[in-house]
Amino acid sequence: MRKIIAIDPGTTDGAYVVWDCSESKIVDKAILPNEELLDWLRNQTHAVEIHCEMIACYGMAVGKETFETCVWIGRAMQICVDKGWAFSRVYRLSVKVHHCKSTKAKDSNVRQALIDKYGVQGTKKVPGPLFGIASHMWSALAVATFVSETTSDLTVVSVLLSTNSSGSV
Repeated sequence: MRKIIAIDPGTTDGAYVVWDCSESKIVDKAILPNEELLDWLRNQTHAVEIHCEMIACYGMAVGKETFETCVWIGRAMQICVDKGWAFSRVYRLSVKVHHCKSTKAKDSNVRQALIDKYGVQGTKKVPGPLFGIASHMWSALAVATFVSETTSDLTVVSVLLSTNSSGSV
C-alpha cells in the first residue's frame, strides 16, 4: 500500500496531507507551525515518500516571505535526505495543469476540481471524503493527488535510490 506525504510550505506554518494512493483517501492532515511540522515529519511513520510544493519564479519580484518559505522547504528536504526518504519538489504549475488542464487556473479552480473528483467535504454529522480540508491543506491535497496520479511505485524507487546513492536530492 503506497502512502505519500504532500506538504504545502509557508513562511510561518505549513500544511501536510497523508494520502493513501491505493484507496484514494486522506489518512492524516493538519496545518502546523513550521517547527512543529518539521518535528511531525521527523517522527512520522506513514510514508518514506514526501512531496513538497516548490516556489517558482514567474518574473515578478519576490519578498522576504518567499525566501523564508524556501528555507523551510530546504529544512524539510534535509530531514528526508537524512532519513533516506524520497523527496521531490512539485511545482504549482504542474499541479494546476494536471487538475484543471489550464495554466491560468486559480486555487479555487483546483479546489473545485478536487471536490468534483473525490467528493464533497460534507458536514460534521455527515462527513464527506474531504471533510476537514481547509486553507493550505487544499494545496497539499492537490500535490498529493497529482503525484499519486502521475507517478508509480517504480518512479519512487528510482528517486529513492538516486537520493540514497548521492546523499543529496
